[in-house]
Amino acid sequence: MAAFVLSNLVGLARQILISRAFGTGGDLDAFYIAQRLPDILFNLAAGGALASAFVPTFTGFLTRGDRAGAWRLASGVMNLVFLILTAASLLAALLAPLLVRSMLGPGFSPEQQALTVALLRILLISSVIFGLSGLLMGILNAHQHFLLPALAPTFYWLGMIFGLLAWAPRMGIFGLAWGAVLGAGLHLAVQLPALPGIRPRLTFDLGLGNASVRDVIRLMGPRLIGVAAVQLNFLVPAALASFMVGGSVAALNYAWQIFTMPQVVIAQSIAIAALPTFSAMAARGEINAMRASLADTLRGILFLALPAAVGMLALGVPVIALLFQYGSFDAESTLLVAWALAFYTIGLASHSVVEIVSRAFYALHDTRTPVAIGAAAMGLNVVLCFVFAALFTRLGWAAHGGLAFANTLATTLEMAGLLWILRRRLNGLAFTRIWPGLWRTALAAVFMGALLLVWLQYTQALPLWLIGPGGVAFGGLVFGGMAYGLRVPEARLLPKMVSERIQAARSS
Repeated sequence: MAAFVLSNLVGLARQILISRAFGTGGDLDAFYIAQRLPDILFNLAAGGALASAFVPTFTGFLTRGDRAGAWRLASGVMNLVFLILTAASLLAALLAPLLVRSMLGPGFSPEQQALTVALLRILLISSVIFGLSGLLMGILNAHQHFLLPALAPTFYWLGMIFGLLAWAPRMGIFGLAWGAVLGAGLHLAVQLPALPGIRPRLTFDLGLGNASVRDVIRLMGPRLIGVAAVQLNFLVPAALASFMVGGSVAALNYAWQIFTMPQVVIAQSIAIAALPTFSAMAARGEINAMRASLADTLRGILFLALPAAVGMLALGVPVIALLFQYGSFDAESTLLVAWALAFYTIGLASHSVVEIVSRAFYALHDTRTPVAIGAAAMGLNVVLCFVFAALFTRLGWAAHGGLAFANTLATTLEMAGLLWILRRRLNGLAFTRIWPGLWRTALAAVFMGALLLVWLQYTQALPLWLIGPGGVAFGGLVFGGMAYGLRVPEARLLPKMVSERIQAARSS
């Protein structure tokens, strides 16, 4: 989690530099649209789809002590991923003009479409690199190595920052694109020092005759459909935003990146660490232990997600203005981003819970259920994008906010469906371990939100650097004190954990 915090800070620095250089202008719209297809290729071939099938199977080999079988599996999957991503990227580069014109940016002008095509062909290089790097992440996580994989996103951002500082002044938006390719290379390179410690035995065999490779492909199939639905969920809003007021695509991306900062730190970091543990419990048949561990994890996730959501809702405008409102990023850009961020933020708890609950299904070797629920939710999201974009337009509101709200509503329904089914699979979800801490956390978050509104009212004349960070600090102290007073388990546990770590460091 600490590494993910570092990644978010470096990513924030990168976003500040992007905002100063490009604001919410048309060049940045083209860049973000061009990023969509490489992201889709990576997630389909080596991202969430592969990790959800590969990590439990690979962990199963390690749990049984069959390291040779584990590395035969890893070799076959890695070689297949490299070949598939290379072929798909070359084909996408060849068809780039058609893809941009008909699917990615249909609302762009011809000049903006041509720029998007050129950027897309550069960014496709990163898909192949990320494919190998994503698989290496899964291998290291299965060996309970989390630090270097968690640092990898930081190095990706550093590559983009280098591109912004060294290349963008001369090359414009193309400097940012080449910085993204450099960052992908660093994303892979930073994990390589961990390989000697796990003694890899990689070969160049495709593994098509390996039963475990076929099992991964079989398990990956349903999840592949789910990931495709999720990517469609991003593709459709981006295409719709290309028809909206200029800067809508960039505003949605800014808002999503700000929203995912707490979501990554809170949910993804814990989910990544939880999947091998859940998988090992499932492999040993320890369902009761898994149910208890899942309940405690969900309670901890919500302890962090609820106050984070309330804080972002209250402090969104001053924080965005403080971070980004310089250079090409003006006050209008701030309002565009804050509007979308508010509707994304409502779904922070839902997104966080989905991250954890999905891992529980993957640990049980069930990729079909989360795929079916996720695909249905994302399909609904596509419909809701059209509905809420039209509704917001009729109400005189900025339509891109409707796209963000559609995502939140669809994810909340997905969370409800997953929890209902998992409760039956595990013979309960140990709600008695969750509820006492949850209602106290919610009460503390509401109290914090009320005081933050008072804070904003009485600090309007102060500079932004006091309103935003001061509000964050004030809100954190209020929530922490209230939660501690209400005896929320996590509020009592965190100080104890910090104290034990400090004592251990001193004794060593």
